[in-house]
Amino acid sequence: MRHMKLIAALAVATVSLWVAGCAGPDINNASRGLTVYSGARLLTGDGTVIENAVFVVEDGRFARVGRDDGTLPAGATRVDLGGKTVIPALLDAHSHIGYMKNLTSGPQNYTRENILDHMNRFAYFGVAASMAMGTDFGELPYQLREEMEAGRHPATARFLTTGKGLAPIDEIRPDNMRHSATLVTTAEDARREVRALAARNIKIVKTWVDSRGGTVRKLTPDVYTAIIDEAHKHNMKVAVHATGLADVKALVRAGVDGLAHMVSDVDDELLELLKAHPNVYFTLCFGGPHRLVYAPWIDPPHPLIRETVAPEQIARLQKRLAGTKPDARQRAQAAWDKMARGLARINAAGITIGVGTDGGGQTGDQFVGWTMHTELENMVAAGMTPGQVIVAATRTSARIMGLDDLGMVASGKSADFVVLDANPLDDITNTRRINKVFLRGNEVPRAALAAAWQAQMAQKAAP
Repeated sequence: MRHMKLIAALAVATVSLWVAGCAGPDINNASRGLTVYSGARLLTGDGTVIENAVFVVEDGRFARVGRDDGTLPAGATRVDLGGKTVIPALLDAHSHIGYMKNLTSGPQNYTRENILDHMNRFAYFGVAASMAMGTDFGELPYQLREEMEAGRHPATARFLTTGKGLAPIDEIRPDNMRHSATLVTTAEDARREVRALAARNIKIVKTWVDSRGGTVRKLTPDVYTAIIDEAHKHNMKVAVHATGLADVKALVRAGVDGLAHMVSDVDDELLELLKAHPNVYFTLCFGGPHRLVYAPWIDPPHPLIRETVAPEQIARLQKRLAGTKPDARQRAQAAWDKMARGLARINAAGITIGVGTDGGGQTGDQFVGWTMHTELENMVAAGMTPGQVIVAATRTSARIMGLDDLGMVASGKSADFVVLDANPLDDITNTRRINKVFLRGNEVPRAALAAAWQAQMAQKAAP
């Protein structure tokens, strides 16, 4: 047994070193050379589909995109993608990075190693960037953000932070992800703390306006209005965790930019308010509300889950879902049906919809990276078309996150794209049929990452 454990430990060390080497600036020459990718069906990210497409990647960016005319630029390498579908790399505008680690969740896991592991998981699943929403703390998130901007992790998904969220006292507890949120009780508090975030070059302020079933005293309107007003003075957006219909209406009237979750219900008045405030966006975070009634990917586990998630964590979620009582399942189904009807209405009204997963959250085993693909499936289940969902997960989410160089396969954009073995317009779950992932023109070493995670699981399992 000691021999088995030693072999597993050596495997972890060897593969981890290989992956760490790949994260350096010299991962390969593809990002610096000239490569022509041809023959694929290309979904550009804005709803356009190009059959038999060609796109040129030079110095980590798309240089030309269009139909394949058979020409090859001098000195270029051609890669044949015939029979494949290419989409822009996906974007997660709402996650909680660094907290989950196997069966544990909490600030004790918030380390450089764990955050980078999460960003590697996003990359493995074809996600180019993810934004941690209000649960970061200390200097580490800013250090990692600067490293990403400097190109130190070219084959890792980009880490974006909203810093510390601004919260009422009841939201702040030592055992939850809001343990480090900044307490605001007055309008003066709110303005001061928004200015502090602005000094950190934060682009989106996260706050909470939710009674959580009557257990939390919510931020008062004067406080959240001050947050919104001060943020806008500094060219910052405000995204709020709020699901109650009355709260969402009040926030829209106050000028909020984003709703971090889907509202529990939609009526005519809310639709009119949203139409009058066309810059408001939603990131839906459907995973938690839907999986109590629909999660076929966990039993049996999807192959991508088996490759990346520890067996004990899979078993825990299976047990949780199997143990859902009938009355709880009925309530969940009714809540989901209402939200799905609401999404259909806001989608038909042309309201901006991006993608957020809530991945990495402390409750419910939100598997990092994988939740992007279940979110896309849930959005289609709620009434959006696969084409609309792909746009939401790419171009729209890029705009929400302020990432001008991501979200589309277009000239001048960063060469972040996913090669799929099947067309997601036929079935949105085809986004899981990943052949290759490229970030900044670099191929993500998916096989090495999976091997490292498997070796870690084997080491942990060995007695």
